[in-house]
Amino acid sequence: MEKYVIHGGNRLLGEVTVSGAKNAALAILPAAILSDEPCIIENVPNISDIDYSIKILNHMGVEVKMINHSTLRIDPRKLRHPVVEYDLAKNMRASYYFLGALLGKTKTAKVSLPGGCDLGSRPIDQHLKGFEALGAKVEIDRGMVCLEGDHLLGAKVDFDVVTVGATINIMLAAVKAEGLTILENAAKEPHIVDLANFLNSMGANIIGAGTDVIKIRGVESLHGTQYSVIPDQIEAGTFMVMAAATGGDVLIKNVIPKHLEAVTSKLQKIGAVVEEYDDSIRVVGTGRLEKTTIKTMPHPGFPTDMQPQITTLLTIANGTSMVTESIFDNRFKYVDELRRMGADITVNGKVAVVEGVSRLTGASVKATDLRAGAALIIAGLAASGTTEIEDVFHVERGYENIENKLKGLGADIKKIVTPDSMVLPKVL
Repeated sequence: MEKYVIHGGNRLLGEVTVSGAKNAALAILPAAILSDEPCIIENVPNISDIDYSIKILNHMGVEVKMINHSTLRIDPRKLRHPVVEYDLAKNMRASYYFLGALLGKTKTAKVSLPGGCDLGSRPIDQHLKGFEALGAKVEIDRGMVCLEGDHLLGAKVDFDVVTVGATINIMLAAVKAEGLTILENAAKEPHIVDLANFLNSMGANIIGAGTDVIKIRGVESLHGTQYSVIPDQIEAGTFMVMAAATGGDVLIKNVIPKHLEAVTSKLQKIGAVVEEYDDSIRVVGTGRLEKTTIKTMPHPGFPTDMQPQITTLLTIANGTSMVTESIFDNRFKYVDELRRMGADITVNGKVAVVEGVSRLTGASVKATDLRAGAALIIAGLAASGTTEIEDVFHVERGYENIENKLKGLGADIKKIVTPDSMVLPKVL
């Protein structure tokens, strides 16, 4: 078992460089199989979710070569097995993007229902609705989603709710469908724009990404490309909160400030100083944090993936803050862990009431999911004493080399490996 041990109280000072966007890369890697030629993808984050995606590609027969630590060459010409079994899909939610990519490429797909963080119900009904609108036959057989679509035709797809996953999946399926596909009530997140830009660089015809109406005119074939993934806005936002929580002064490099406007606005209201530059952001913690109100919303609203981090910051702010989670049903699981560190948080359904305390105290806690793990690291950095965080594999699904990045800013953090609990033999 691996865990982080953090001795809190150090101000974070210096510069840190953000890696490529996890959510963009997890859509772009499956998208590369739509090409008839190899693709080179740069600024790919070195995280475990990417490792799982590469394993899936390899299992299909796709050749993946690592050119350097952040650049992949993906050659889909030997793809021969359009199936993603449970053992490969169980580790990450984004495995379902292979449904759209394989349907567009081979006209058939079999993908196990996905795994990933336990954030409550995340149905894929809107994905299936979109595939059927394009003319695919959809069947769920023993936990496998099975698609057949010999002749996909463009269609109008009006999503019942704003859904990032379904928007991406139907984009992938529609790029080679005959005619025009129109996605209405589409999600607008930056990684959807990045995926559209990647597909267009291969010869796709997509307009409107970043708005709630995306139009995709199908093309017969796609060619190879060289493309660089956008910076990770959630990693950048996490470092912004870390700087504010520790009263630090951090320049966060390789960012797109516009993608961080919702986070910047809230940090300024809470009391941090935020300075924006062309491709970097500086955050200075003033040492005095004030209450605020947060409500997560689809982009360009406050991102749900930043909710645990900002809530942790509010535990040491003056006054009573209110946090409303409007995206996921089960995103406050980390609150019990923060309470072990002295936080005063009351959760009622999708609303958390946070009473600021003067300080947090180090404790032994457990990461329940990816962003919860990031929140506990923030708490450990700001707390007095020592914090030990278990199940850090969740964190490493989405943050590249976070231990060394934090050490470079002056944090006292290390990862240690301890033997797993021994299983006692049965007494006969």
